[in-house]
Amino acid sequence: MAKLIAKTPCGDTLPKTIGNVTLSEVLIDHMWSVAPYKRREKAVATALGATLPKPNRFTTKGDMRLIWAGQGVTLVIADRLPDMTDLAAVSDQSDAWAVVAVEGEDAAEVLARLVPIDLRRATFKTGHTARTMLGHMTATITRTGANRLEVMVMRSMAGTLVHDLTRAATLFAGRG
Repeated sequence: MAKLIAKTPCGDTLPKTIGNVTLSEVLIDHMWSVAPYKRREKAVATALGATLPKPNRFTTKGDMRLIWAGQGVTLVIADRLPDMTDLAAVSDQSDAWAVVAVEGEDAAEVLARLVPIDLRRATFKTGHTARTMLGHMTATITRTGANRLEVMVMRSMAGTLVHDLTRAATLFAGRG
């Protein structure tokens, strides 16, 4: 019988530091897509014990993180999810995403080479999130700290994400 070896989405390609930017994989054990049924948003928030995020924002409650993921959809990162059978459409997303933290003084400038939105701290503050394009991939970018942004792409695009981020950081670090 073959022995299977579990691998993270980015495998052994991270972490790496280029210039003053560090790229590191963020491991997510449990994540769900939660789309409340019509007029059930408050009941979902009550079941979660947390406020659902407004568009382009994320919120936290203890160890739980709730990320706006589009109209009427929230990604919930937590150890467990209460039963919401009658409240929302729920889909396990635990193995669907690759998440990379881009951290350092020039993190936003490195990402500026890949995304069409302004990620500078004055505009894209801690607590902001955006669904956007990164190169040719759909991505969710969340600012989790002054010099830290987390980039989420579909797991199948993890290698491309690491390649594109590495190239952008290398080109930025090598500027005159």
